[in-house]
Amino acid sequence: MLEMITWRKSSYSQGAGVECVEVARVQPGVAVRDSKDPSGPVLTFRRRELRVFFGAIKAGTLDLR
Repeated sequence: MLEMITWRKSSYSQGAGVECVEVARVQPGVAVRDSKDPSGPVLTFRRRELRVFFGAIKAGTLDLR
């Protein structure tokens, strides 16, 4: 299924060495993957879950200590 979807690179992607993600619409939500490793793992979220996940990233609550 994930082979057939269209991925969109983050607008924050500035070129080599930048940590970026790609997103794609899937049912019932959104798939996310590392743009530097397109054959790697894919996370899938419902839209609300994605907002919570990105909010946690921005807040720093997922940072490794």
